[in-house]
Amino acid sequence: MKPVIAENISKHFKSTAALQHISFEVDKAEIFGLIGPDGAGKTTLFRILNTLLIPTEGTASVLGQDTIRDYKYIRHHVGYMPGRFSLYEDLSVEENLNFYATIFQTSIEENYSLIEKIYKQIEAFKDRKAGNLSGGMKQKLALSCALIHKPKLLFLDEPTTGVDAVSRKEFWSMLKDLKQHGITILVSTPYMDEAEQCDRVALMQSGHIMDIDKPAGIVSKFNHRLFAVYPENIYEALQLLKTSPITHTAQIFGQSIHWVPKENFSEAEILNFMHSNNLNYKVDSPNIEDCFMEMM
Repeated sequence: MKPVIAENISKHFKSTAALQHISFEVDKAEIFGLIGPDGAGKTTLFRILNTLLIPTEGTASVLGQDTIRDYKYIRHHVGYMPGRFSLYEDLSVEENLNFYATIFQTSIEENYSLIEKIYKQIEAFKDRKAGNLSGGMKQKLALSCALIHKPKLLFLDEPTTGVDAVSRKEFWSMLKDLKQHGITILVSTPYMDEAEQCDRVALMQSGHIMDIDKPAGIVSKFNHRLFAVYPENIYEALQLLKTSPITHTAQIFGQSIHWVPKENFSEAEILNFMHSNNLNYKVDSPNIEDCFMEMM
């Protein structure tokens, strides 16, 4: 049985199409990533799969149950961590966790083994109000609350947005531990580098899924020459490259520019262009973000 099957889902808000004919399947104990910028439709899709929204058209099943007809079953067996911190800020860490355990008719003690590695990192602050926690600690508390009833399927909507790099790394390490417990994880993120942490990813833009594959599979489809350019003035160089007739695409990546020349130019013409404009460069390998930009 597939934990999630979505077929031809569309969602319209008046004249705005948030999702347009989305279809995909997720396997058991898989980390499946929805990768895309703000406004791509990730949150709308999560709300439909969590039975919080009804699609305009199409069908979806979660854990073999229909998201409209069987919403009570689904809500009892999934965990949902929305993008915005939604716990009670005037309750303490322990009070929040006890509250969510009570809602699902369980206790912290009953499922403590599942959250132990996560909760131990904030247990010293169990009496602190949730509203006074740091971003990384709020993230760990929200994940603990989403897991306290031992769900079969976990939805995480942009869980690392606004969190420091160290906390992001720790969070993904925790997700891989949860996978070992047999929990299926659907995670959305605007960070392209997090796509590499997933078993499979769906690249989303403007309500469409552009591709679904393993991260390595998506990268293998990039069939262009790619150069990393390291100029003294990155913005001047970007304007030069974007306006050049030799250029296919040029995008800033950190302190460099990822430059893709047009296919009809020879290696000699490319090297001459680089040297004549005093551009330092190296031949580079594409990443998920390069592939996403090309698909757009």
